[in-house]
Amino acid sequence: MPAAGVAAMQVDVFTLFPEWFDWMRRPRHLTNADLDLRAFNYRDYTPLSAGQVDDSPYGGGPGMVVRVDVVAAALEAVYGLPATRIRTQRPVIVLSPRGRMLTDGVVRELADAPAITLLCGRYEGFDERVHVLLASDAICMGPYVLAGGEIPAMAVVDAVGRRLPGALGNQASLEHESFSPTLAGGTEYPHYTRPAEFLGESVPDVLLSGDHGAVARWREAHQGPAPGRMS
Repeated sequence: MPAAGVAAMQVDVFTLFPEWFDWMRRPRHLTNADLDLRAFNYRDYTPLSAGQVDDSPYGGGPGMVVRVDVVAAALEAVYGLPATRIRTQRPVIVLSPRGRMLTDGVVRELADAPAITLLCGRYEGFDERVHVLLASDAICMGPYVLAGGEIPAMAVVDAVGRRLPGALGNQASLEHESFSPTLAGGTEYPHYTRPAEFLGESVPDVLLSGDHGAVARWREAHQGPAPGRMS
């Protein structure tokens, strides 16, 4: 629940499988966050008969393509605006291998928005006019192909949600974690806890020394490099 006087960030997901997102209302960091997560099914709003949402591609070829008129109808039904105007009110993001990579910087950017809309494709993806006319952005998980946009959308929700007020017990921890500017885009140092020895592998002595300066130096020395700067 959002704090008193604080509006929750609204994240809307358009998908053929809205039930897949039910679990995201259970993790503590998301249930505690100022996050209003909603999921909508394209089939509930399609103007076509028998719940049709896709069609064969012009020019031939394998697979099916999610129709632009179906996506537009869903957006208009939910927001009560012409589909082409919605992206002027909030980011409308296609999950696509053609999008910009989902990085810590992109997550921070999205977390500052009061609301975002995520469009999940299936089959061969969306009619190109979804990108041109309806969306304001496109995001990619990595250089590989998934069956649909649902898993990338979940990654966006999880990564953005944990940056919202209330998600973590100590929000300051967000500023000293992997890929943060504090670590120059690198990864965190290794973490240890009890037991001090397990199967012959011991916790480094410096972490047991009580010397906070030495611990800080050890942690700095054991931070990982930023992606693309591997030695």
